[in-house]
Amino acid sequence: MAGTDAVLVTGASSGIGLETAVYLAESGFPVYATMRSLDRGEKLEEEAARRNVRVDVLQLDVTDRTSIDSAVRTVVARCGGIYALVNNAGIGLRGYFEDLGDAEIRQVFETNVFGTMAATRAVLPYMRAARRGRIVIVTSVGGRMGWLGLSAYCASKFALEGFGESLALEMAPLGVRVIMVEPAIIKTAIWGANRGIAKGALDPRSPYSAWFRESERLADWLVELSWTTPRDVAKAAHRALTAERPRLRYLVGRRASFVVGLRRHLPGEFFEKLYFRQAVRRVTKS
Repeated sequence: MAGTDAVLVTGASSGIGLETAVYLAESGFPVYATMRSLDRGEKLEEEAARRNVRVDVLQLDVTDRTSIDSAVRTVVARCGGIYALVNNAGIGLRGYFEDLGDAEIRQVFETNVFGTMAATRAVLPYMRAARRGRIVIVTSVGGRMGWLGLSAYCASKFALEGFGESLALEMAPLGVRVIMVEPAIIKTAIWGANRGIAKGALDPRSPYSAWFRESERLADWLVELSWTTPRDVAKAAHRALTAERPRLRYLVGRRASFVVGLRRHLPGEFFEKLYFRQAVRRVTKS
């Protein structure tokens, strides 16, 4: 890879972002892995060393335009340009809608949607001038269908799907490809230390308390059944960066592909009865 094939990965301190950064470095890309706090970079550096690759680590907070511009300028100064941006940084928020605070919802959109837009806006002038480049947006199967207790999170991922699809049309004549990678449920820190449960959802006085606890048990069960890994997502990101004609969307995970395919081919009411209604019945015990 040439120096101008540099790739900037956001949210690379753990999980999908970490694996994507290291995997792309193994594939020969000059990788700049970014995170909000450099104090969280030890795990990434250890994994890169273990796999004998170099990954440059930069500070970047997608909710801070100054830090975004600084990181992008650093990559351009060192490499003469920037080939790809992998928008992976994001946060979750779990809880029934009435239990979500306005500030909590805004934080999800500031990070997942506006943060992705800000990082993308910072790199586009360089790609447009070069008339080449790739923008990868890590969304979710939750950007294709909603789920219990995930109204704000799914709303943010649906927004990214609309943004990515529209941007792809705008950038196509300029030689810049926009690709969405849509992972299924993956067992990462978002299910542990970074689970992101709304304060109201933890209140036993909430009218949704029992249903939310049951929906979380259902989610944990699905996590344990999942065979999809961060490496699967990293491979999809690699295809997005290297395919001569990349697809607009890459679904990652057999269950996600099956369910989305099922929804595509079944009549809407039948799918909703088969899939959504059964989920509601299981959570509400009715």
